[in-house]
Amino acid sequence: MSNPEIEDIPIRDDMIRLGQLLKLAGLVEDGVEAAELIKGGLVKVNGEIDDRRGRQLHDGDTVTVNRRTVRISAPAGS
Repeated sequence: MSNPEIEDIPIRDDMIRLGQLLKLAGLVEDGVEAAELIKGGLVKVNGEIDDRRGRQLHDGDTVTVNRRTVRISAPAGS
Protein backbone atom coordinates (compact mmCIF):
# COMPACT_ATOMS: atom_id res chain seq x y z
CA MET A 1 0.00 0.00 0.00
CA SER A 2 1.37 3.40 -0.99
CA ASN A 3 1.58 6.24 1.52
CA PRO A 4 0.80 9.60 -0.14
CA GLU A 5 2.95 11.39 2.44
CA ILE A 6 6.10 9.61 1.26
CA GLU A 7 7.97 11.47 -1.47
CA ASP A 8 9.94 9.40 -3.98
CA ILE A 9 13.48 10.67 -4.59
CA PRO A 10 15.03 9.35 -7.81
CA ILE A 11 18.74 8.58 -7.77
CA ARG A 12 21.07 7.96 -10.74
CA ASP A 13 22.84 4.87 -9.43
CA ASP A 14 21.76 1.82 -7.45
CA MET A 15 22.98 3.32 -4.14
CA ILE A 16 23.32 6.67 -2.36
CA ARG A 17 24.83 7.49 1.02
CA LEU A 18 22.61 8.87 3.77
CA GLY A 19 24.32 12.27 3.98
CA GLN A 20 24.05 12.72 0.20
CA LEU A 21 20.39 11.73 0.18
CA LEU A 22 19.50 14.27 2.86
CA LYS A 23 20.98 17.03 0.69
CA LEU A 24 19.47 15.72 -2.57
CA ALA A 25 15.99 15.52 -1.02
CA GLY A 26 16.27 19.02 0.42
CA LEU A 27 15.95 17.74 3.98
CA VAL A 28 19.09 19.67 4.95
CA GLU A 29 20.97 22.68 3.58
CA ASP A 30 24.46 21.19 3.68
CA GLY A 31 26.67 18.36 4.87
CA VAL A 32 27.28 19.98 8.25
CA GLU A 33 23.56 20.06 9.00
CA ALA A 34 23.23 16.47 7.77
CA ALA A 35 26.01 15.32 10.08
CA GLU A 36 24.47 17.11 13.07
CA LEU A 37 21.02 15.57 12.52
CA ILE A 38 22.44 12.09 11.96
CA LYS A 39 24.74 12.19 15.01
CA GLY A 40 21.90 13.66 17.08
CA GLY A 41 19.76 10.60 16.38
CA LEU A 42 17.16 12.61 14.47
CA VAL A 43 17.28 10.57 11.24
CA LYS A 44 15.43 7.30 10.77
CA VAL A 45 16.22 4.82 8.01
CA ASN A 46 13.45 2.30 7.37
CA GLY A 47 11.84 3.31 10.66
CA GLU A 48 14.93 2.95 12.86
CA ILE A 49 17.37 5.61 14.04
CA ASP A 50 20.65 5.40 12.14
CA ASP A 51 23.74 7.40 13.10
CA ARG A 52 25.93 6.44 10.13
CA ARG A 53 26.31 9.31 7.67
CA GLY A 54 27.84 6.89 5.15
CA ARG A 55 24.97 4.39 5.44
CA GLN A 56 24.25 2.99 1.99
CA LEU A 57 20.66 3.39 0.84
CA HIS A 58 19.07 1.39 -1.95
CA ASP A 59 15.84 1.34 -3.94
CA GLY A 60 12.83 1.28 -1.62
CA ASP A 61 14.65 2.45 1.53
CA THR A 62 12.89 5.23 3.44
CA VAL A 63 14.43 8.11 5.36
CA THR A 64 12.51 10.25 7.87
CA VAL A 65 13.62 13.63 9.22
CA ASN A 66 11.36 16.13 11.02
CA ARG A 67 8.19 14.15 10.19
CA ARG A 68 9.04 14.18 6.46
CA THR A 69 9.64 10.82 4.80
CA VAL A 70 11.28 10.18 1.47
CA ARG A 71 11.77 6.88 -0.38
CA ILE A 72 14.72 6.01 -2.62
CA SER A 73 13.81 5.34 -6.24
CA ALA A 74 16.72 3.83 -8.17
CA PRO A 75 16.68 3.35 -11.95
CA ALA A 76 15.25 0.06 -13.20
CA GLY A 77 17.83 -2.65 -13.69
CA SER A 78 20.46 -1.12 -11.42
